[in-house]
Amino acid sequence: MEVAMVCTRVNLLILILSLCSPYKFIQSPMDFGPLNLLPTTTTASSDFGRILFHSPSAVLKPQAPRDISLLLSFLSASPLGKVTVAARGAGHSIHGQAQALDGIVVEMSSLPSEIEFYRREGEGDVSYADVGGGIMWIELLEQSLKLGLAPRSWTDYLYLTIGGTLSNAGISGQTFKHGPQISNVLQLEVVTGRGEIVTCSPTKDAELFNAVLGGLGQFGIITRARILLQEAPQKVKWVRAFYDDFATFTKDQELLVSMPVLVDYVEGFIVLNEQSLHSSSIAFPTNVDFNPDFGTKNNPKIYYCIEFAVHDYQNKNINVEQVVEVISRQMSHIASHLYSVEVSYFDFLNRVRMEEMSLRNSGLWEVHHPWLNMFVPRAGISDFRDLLMDSISPDNFEGLILIYPLLRHKWDTNTSVVLPDSGSTDQVMYAVGILRSANPDDGCSHHCLQELLLRHRRLAGAAASGLGAKQYLAHHPTPAGWRRHFGRRWERFADRKARFDPRCILGPGQGIFPRDSSSSNGAFASYS
Repeated sequence: MEVAMVCTRVNLLILILSLCSPYKFIQSPMDFGPLNLLPTTTTASSDFGRILFHSPSAVLKPQAPRDISLLLSFLSASPLGKVTVAARGAGHSIHGQAQALDGIVVEMSSLPSEIEFYRREGEGDVSYADVGGGIMWIELLEQSLKLGLAPRSWTDYLYLTIGGTLSNAGISGQTFKHGPQISNVLQLEVVTGRGEIVTCSPTKDAELFNAVLGGLGQFGIITRARILLQEAPQKVKWVRAFYDDFATFTKDQELLVSMPVLVDYVEGFIVLNEQSLHSSSIAFPTNVDFNPDFGTKNNPKIYYCIEFAVHDYQNKNINVEQVVEVISRQMSHIASHLYSVEVSYFDFLNRVRMEEMSLRNSGLWEVHHPWLNMFVPRAGISDFRDLLMDSISPDNFEGLILIYPLLRHKWDTNTSVVLPDSGSTDQVMYAVGILRSANPDDGCSHHCLQELLLRHRRLAGAAASGLGAKQYLAHHPTPAGWRRHFGRRWERFADRKARFDPRCILGPGQGIFPRDSSSSNGAFASYS
């Protein structure tokens, strides 16, 4: 064991020297003992966005958190210190956030995949799962359902890793009720930028715990998480209602999130054209006989759809049909255009998978995804809708536009997530996701893609400066843009970086802290 550790350290030193050299010596697979460092791969150079392609010099496939710790310890202590590291989960970043140009990408999927379930003694009926940071949410769902349990808060797409969504926030239609995924974590195991393996929680090393949640991978790599569970329903009553007026649409959404005892999920989307109506209905397993007039190219007519869900536990004496009736009587949707269907809980949560398979079969999954996600204050959501409609062409928009309300008090402001500043006591804000696809085979090549990205930057800039909106899954091309994004939270964010990753090794793809090679303190000579 001692000999193996010495050999590993020697090989790591050779690796660091080679990466810091102007010449790249990693030309073929190399065995660095348990670290299993390999040359760069196409997978590690790309992501779901297919916008940026930054090749690392090596890929680490760790067998245990200690392997990541060993790598980061060496890099943190190295006087050369120019090598950066990015953790890669399922690769669903949009703008290269999990890439490391000429650095090292850590493939989190190679970590052990055990999931352990527990019930916390002496504190009531509290169940949780200890799960590796590289495990996908779909895997946790499949295993927890065998016990009649499930996490409380989700993302719409389940083929994302635990560590990846916790590094951002993790939102979906349950967020208004249970908060984002980062509000449903009891404990984390983190490897900091210094190489320290730390178990942290709200009561133990709380500063690191809060920093890492929503921290964009800047402070540490999440190798294990303790996820809060609840009883899983057997069925879900899934309801959709259509609108032709935006104010009525948002009013009804806010009505639904004001009823958390009755309603378990709320989202909404814009129906721009026949394509958006069809694609959003693939997973909804019932006939929707909504055939609206979309107007003309010069005079388009826009529609909106609310979807909500009520859980059916079956073992409880609750008539779900009556609950939906009580709710729907208070709504103001287009008459006769309310549709409902009963599905299994698993199928409801995994609904986007069906849409994915349809897109894959059509060759429309592995295309450019110039997405933009925003948090918009309630007071500005109507103006944001107008800005949005000025920036797109409804007749040829490919993709989905989500709009649904969140509640501020469900978010912990001690975490690193940036929300819009609230100038009042208004608890409602909106999540907006412009989930557009740009297919090169349909003519959207480099120039077209850059034009779409420019439109999104302009929209995000106008919404930030005029409405106080903030990007979610943020991307800013300059450090100055990141400082504006964080606003009054910047100093805390930079202080946390200086404490947990002072050499600015982690998360280079975010572009928040560019490394200053002339300073042993990384970027802090000029950005703190």
